[in-house]
Amino acid sequence: GFDPANMHPFMPYGFASHVEGGGTKGVMAAAAIVFFAFYGFDAVATSAEEAKRPARDLTIGIIGSMAICTLIYILVAVSAVGAMHYTQLANSPEPLALVLRSLGHPVASHLIALAALIALPSVILVMMYGQSRIFFVMSRDGLLPRRLSRVSERTGTPVLVTGLTGLFVAAVAGFFRLDEIAELANAGTLLAFIAVGVCVMVLRRHRPDLVRVFRCPAPYLVGTLAVLGCLYLMFSLPGMTLVRFAGWNAAGFLLYLLYGRRRSLAGRTTPATANS
Repeated sequence: GFDPANMHPFMPYGFASHVEGGGTKGVMAAAAIVFFAFYGFDAVATSAEEAKRPARDLTIGIIGSMAICTLIYILVAVSAVGAMHYTQLANSPEPLALVLRSLGHPVASHLIALAALIALPSVILVMMYGQSRIFFVMSRDGLLPRRLSRVSERTGTPVLVTGLTGLFVAAVAGFFRLDEIAELANAGTLLAFIAVGVCVMVLRRHRPDLVRVFRCPAPYLVGTLAVLGCLYLMFSLPGMTLVRFAGWNAAGFLLYLLYGRRRSLAGRTTPATANS
């Protein structure tokens, strides 16, 4: 059953991220990892053409789904900690299944484990699909070799870039632990969100005439809070993750300078286009 005593102390490692016992501890350290569970809510925006009123419907869909999932996450976490002490949960690779087994529900625990086995590959597959299409667009622009943007005559899909993306993901999965991959992915996503927050403020100031289907309220306040919040989450990640992230971005920037910058078509305009 639920034991309220398991909730004390409520924050045994404190709020801020810090190194303790050879690991990164604290509420913010955990939040920087749990952030991984919030990927994909923006995917609702891909259904814009099917919505009757995109400005209203997609806003409700994205914010509503995020609010509901966050509430479910909180309720599940509270129930799990109430049923079993956090030190026992922390040492288990399958905490929810462990809780259900301890409560005498072996069938439910197996179903939870099975759901995880099914859900993780499906999420990874969707993310790999998106990444391959990003590489496809980059190669079509010239940032990557244009051979990667060739499509199959039979299927009409970019087979080469999809296969290379799969090989790259398999190599990363083979050489790094899942927690290290999640931390590095979180750092990249947080940087992307920081860029979005900055762009919202810059475009509102320099291009106020743009037609905006989705209009951000109080853009300077929301944008500033988004940037500061993402920075705080990013610097709550382990130090080695930030080192790897910096090295990865440096390699990408070097590739851009040496290869992509001279070949990219983005931003190139002819005089006639510029004057039109």
